[in-house]
Amino acid sequence: MSVYAWRMAAKKKSAPKKKSQPARKATRKPAKKTASKSTTAKPLGPYTPVVRAGDWIIVSGQLGIQDGKVVKGGVAAQTAKAVENLKAQLATVGANINDVKKTLCFLTDMDTFATFNTAYVAGFGESRPARSTIGVASLPFGGAVEIEAWAFKPLR
Repeated sequence: MSVYAWRMAAKKKSAPKKKSQPARKATRKPAKKTASKSTTAKPLGPYTPVVRAGDWIIVSGQLGIQDGKVVKGGVAAQTAKAVENLKAQLATVGANINDVKKTLCFLTDMDTFATFNTAYVAGFGESRPARSTIGVASLPFGGAVEIEAWAFKPLR
C-alpha cells in the first residue's frame, strides 16, 4: 500500500460521521443554446466539438469544411469557413467570438501566413484573442487551416 493510500484510509477511519442532510435543489441553470444543431457541422471524428468546463468553453479545432468537404479557394476561404464554423460552435453554448480568449491555429504551409492573417482578422473583427500559430505537416481531410479556441463566459 502506498503512503498516499495508507493516509487516505487512516483519514476515512478517523473522520467523524456526518449527519445526513436533506437533498438540496440544484440552483445552476443549464447554459442556453442559441443555435440549432442543424447550423453546426457534424463532427468528422470521435470527439466533442464544443465543451463547457465551468466558465470556460473549449472548441475543438475547426477546419474550413462545409458539407463534409474542404471548401475551395485556398487558405483564405478555408480560414473564413473555419472561423464561421467556430462561431457556430460557440453559439450552441451561448457564446460568441468576443468571448474567445485564446486560439491555437495550424497551417500546413507557413508561407500562407499573411493570407491566413488577413482572413483571420476579417473573421474575428475587433476581437484579438491571444494566439499561437503552428506549422504542421498535414491536417485531416486535406485541410490547410485548423483553428481551436478557448472562450471564457461566466455561467452567472
